[in-house]
Amino acid sequence: MSSIYFFGECLIELRALQGNLLEQSYAGDIYNSAVYMKRAFPKLPVHIITTVGTDAFSNEMTDRFTDEHLSTELVFRSRQKIPGLYHIQTDVTGERTFNYWRGDSAARQTMDFFTDVHLHQFKHKDVFFFSGISLAILPEEKRDEFWHRLKKLNDRGITIVFDPNYRKTLWSSKDDALTQTEKAFTYADIALPGVDDLATLLDLHTSKQVSDFCQRFDLAELIIKNGPQSVVTVCNGATATHKITPVNNVVDTTSAGDAFNGVYLGARLSGKDIDNAVQAAAAAAATVIQHPGAIIPRTLFLNALQGKI
Repeated sequence: MSSIYFFGECLIELRALQGNLLEQSYAGDIYNSAVYMKRAFPKLPVHIITTVGTDAFSNEMTDRFTDEHLSTELVFRSRQKIPGLYHIQTDVTGERTFNYWRGDSAARQTMDFFTDVHLHQFKHKDVFFFSGISLAILPEEKRDEFWHRLKKLNDRGITIVFDPNYRKTLWSSKDDALTQTEKAFTYADIALPGVDDLATLLDLHTSKQVSDFCQRFDLAELIIKNGPQSVVTVCNGATATHKITPVNNVVDTTSAGDAFNGVYLGARLSGKDIDNAVQAAAAAAATVIQHPGAIIPRTLFLNALQGKI
């Protein structure tokens, strides 16, 4: 069975409640996807590649990884740094406003620890997932090392998966983000872009425009997410449109795309066809956005997916 490795960052999450109250948890795009994948498909080996500190928050964070049955042998420890933090507010429509404190986070040091030695544990047809956020937090002087590792993984037959997940505030400039994003697409076998992200980054406002842009890359599978609208997939040259049911009761869209990614990839790794994978992933995203926080209670999540996975 193939293993999947999620490379990036988990943060301390502070979510605004009523008044001045805050709720503290842990979240981050790759962590959210890993959690929802493992919950939906518990037999899949799911790994996290990141760096945390030696502080109490880091200890609790890694305990949370273990509680979610995520493999942690590639979770490294920094003696100098601690995890990043973000504060999230949601408006009445469920849309989010973020404030980040992650410029000196432990996860930025991951390439100091993740060396060629660790690549030997990857097997042919394993999967490596990273996002635009994973790229954005890397120090510029470490990017060449990242691309070096990624090429070695590619050469070993590892499936590379990329979600652009563009966050303007994490990049030094739009040009820098564009250069790194296009480079990521050249390595990817599977891409899961959202129209909203590429509208901001590349001025692409429809699924058709995103599909046309991606034709220049050698993608085996392209899954285009477009909020409540249909999901468009392109596989082996065949384009398909998958209708999804919009959600009326939107509470918090924080990890909608992350839940979609995790369940879609889990379904595909478990042998589901593309349409079944899209429908299961859309159901996961629809469930998550009806509840507050990036990681919703396990029972709520699994009950919503009954009969779909």
